[in-house]
Amino acid sequence: MASVASDTQPAQLPAYALFAALLAAAGLPIYIHAPKFFVDEYGVSLSALGMVLFGLRSLDVIQDPLLGRLAEALRNHRSLAVATGSAVMAISMFALFAMTPSLPPLVWFGLTLTGVFTSFSFLTICFYAQGVAKAERLPGRGHLALARWRETGALLGVCVASVAPVVLTAIMGKPFTGFAIGFALLALGATVAMQGEWRTTDTNRRSGFGAILKDRVARRLLLIAFLNAAPVAVTSTVFLFYVEATLQSPEWAGPLLLVFFLSAAIAAPLWGYLAEAFGAKPVLLAAMALAIAAFVGAFFLGAGDVALFAVVCIVSGAALGADLTLLPAMFAMRLGRIAPSAAEGFGLWAFVSKLTLAFAAVTLLPILQMSGFVSGELVNTPHAIATLVWLYAGLPCALKGVAMTVLAGTSLHEDDES
Repeated sequence: MASVASDTQPAQLPAYALFAALLAAAGLPIYIHAPKFFVDEYGVSLSALGMVLFGLRSLDVIQDPLLGRLAEALRNHRSLAVATGSAVMAISMFALFAMTPSLPPLVWFGLTLTGVFTSFSFLTICFYAQGVAKAERLPGRGHLALARWRETGALLGVCVASVAPVVLTAIMGKPFTGFAIGFALLALGATVAMQGEWRTTDTNRRSGFGAILKDRVARRLLLIAFLNAAPVAVTSTVFLFYVEATLQSPEWAGPLLLVFFLSAAIAAPLWGYLAEAFGAKPVLLAAMALAIAAFVGAFFLGAGDVALFAVVCIVSGAALGADLTLLPAMFAMRLGRIAPSAAEGFGLWAFVSKLTLAFAAVTLLPILQMSGFVSGELVNTPHAIATLVWLYAGLPCALKGVAMTVLAGTSLHEDDES
C-alpha cells in the first residue's frame, strides 16, 4: 500500500473523542431510558415495547451492511452526509423525549427510535471508516492513538448519558426534555468540531464485501468480534436481574452500572498505551483473561455481596476498555493493510457486533423464564437463581475462552488473502 503523509493536525483527536461521545450517548443509554419513559409517561406495556425493541435490533442487523455501502457511495460527500445524519438523529431524539406523540405512543416510539438508530448506525460506520484514513496519516501507531481518544470519549459519553436524566430530575421538572435538548447541543458541537475531518479516502481502495471476506485475517477478526462482543451482550441483558435476584440489592443497580462504565473509560487509554508498548494481540489476550477471572468471581456471590460485586464490575469494566479500544483498532489496521473499502468493512463490523444483541435477546430471556425466574421477586427458586448465575457468569467465560483461542491462533501480519 502506498505511504501516506503524516497528518498536520493531530490535535484534532479530541474532536474524535467528542463525536464518539455523541454516538455513545445515542446507543446503550437509549435502550435504558426510552422504555421506562414511555411506560411512565404513556402507559405503554413493557411487553409491547420489548417487541418493538427486538424488531429494531433485527432491523439494525439487516441494515448495517447496506448502510456501509451507502457510506462508501457517499464518501465524496461525507461531510454533508454526516451533517444530515446528525440532524436526523438529534431531531428524532427530540421527538422521542420532548414532543407529545402525534400518533399512538407505541407507533411514535418505533418511528422515532428508527430515526435515532438508523442515523446512529450510519454515523458510526462513517466515523470508524474515516478513522482508518485519519490513523494512516498519524505518526507512529496511529490506529492505537486514535482508538485511545475515540473509545475513551465513547465510554465517557455512555456514563454521562446514563446518569443525565437522574441529575436533571433534581434540576428541572421534565428531565428527558433537558436530555433531548442537551443531546441536540452535543450533536451540533460534535458535528462542527469534526467538520474538517471528513476527507475523501483513497480512491484506489477496493469496494465490495468480497475484498474483506476473502481475507483470512479479516474474517478471523470479525469472528473474534462476535465471540468477544457476545459476553457483553449476555451480561448487559441479565445484569439488572442478577443484581436484583442474586445480590437482592436492586437499589444498587444504577451505581454499579456507572462503576462498570467508568472503569472501562479510565482503563481504555491505559490499554492503548500498553498495546503500543507490547503489541495489541498479547495485551488483548491478557485483558480477556482478566475478564474471565472477574466473571468467575461472580459465580460465588450471593445476597448482600454488593461490595464484592463492585470489584467484579471494576475488573470486568476495565477489561471491556481493552475490548472496545484494541479490537476495532486491530480491524482498522487490517483494513489499511489489505486496502478494501473501510466504510463497507465497518458496515460488516457493526453487523457482527449487533448480531450479538439479537442473539442475547432471542435466547437468554426465554431460558431464564423457562427456569421459573420471576422478575421483581427477591426470592426465586434455587434452580432459577442457578440458571441466572450461569447465564451471567458461566456463558461469558465460555465465550471469552473461545475468543481467546481464536485470537491466539491468528497471525495479524499474514499477507495471504485466501
